[in-house]
Amino acid sequence: MWSFVLLQRSNSKIRKEEQRLIAAIRNIAGFSPSNLAIYKLAVLHSSRAVEREGFRESNERLEYLGDAILGAAIADYLFKKYPFKDEGFLTEIRSRIVNRESLNQIARKVGIQTIVQYDSRNQQLQHAILGNTLEALVGAIYLDKGYLQCKKFVINKLVQPHLDLDTVVHSTTNYKSKVIEWAQRKSLEIRFEVTNGRDRKSGREFVAQVYIGEQPYGLGYGLTKKKAEQHAALKTIELLNIS
Repeated sequence: MWSFVLLQRSNSKIRKEEQRLIAAIRNIAGFSPSNLAIYKLAVLHSSRAVEREGFRESNERLEYLGDAILGAAIADYLFKKYPFKDEGFLTEIRSRIVNRESLNQIARKVGIQTIVQYDSRNQQLQHAILGNTLEALVGAIYLDKGYLQCKKFVINKLVQPHLDLDTVVHSTTNYKSKVIEWAQRKSLEIRFEVTNGRDRKSGREFVAQVYIGEQPYGLGYGLTKKKAEQHAALKTIELLNIS
């Protein structure tokens, strides 16, 4: 009898947690989930991973998927919003939107911190994982609702309400300094090698390659050496997920 009462209490607690998650998703995304299990996984950080048949289930796979879908949705949005800008501009603005700091800020604004499941003994984790959980949520919405609905969520619920694109476009970020400072903190040797590239109608294009130690990382292009180095540094930041 007592075990039956405990089971009822446990089931009641699960139902309440599920209802809270459904309400939070509705508040964040503007719709109710069809497949709640995907969203439960999307908010489960690896510090609270559940092992099933030798595999530790967490939101990391959904984060991987969501990162790709988020990038595609924003690329599509920027491509249409700025029809006369070149690919270098579009790449840089997309990177500014999806960098870790920006995603963490957006995630906090939409309330991801209220639903993420993580090891609460490590308080430093919460801020660091918010952007990752937001990416996992994008992955969950993509699987649950399809690409078009997911793209609407990204643009209508994340980008437009929480980002001032004019500020993003006109802000100046010194990617070269950022990646050099990162390398110095880790006591790594870093260098930029710049060569002449192809001739274009607008002038000679330069090519820059970032090396950390002897390992090549970001490859960048620009009509000046400085722009090529900045582009290469940006690519390196993306490759190494430097925040």
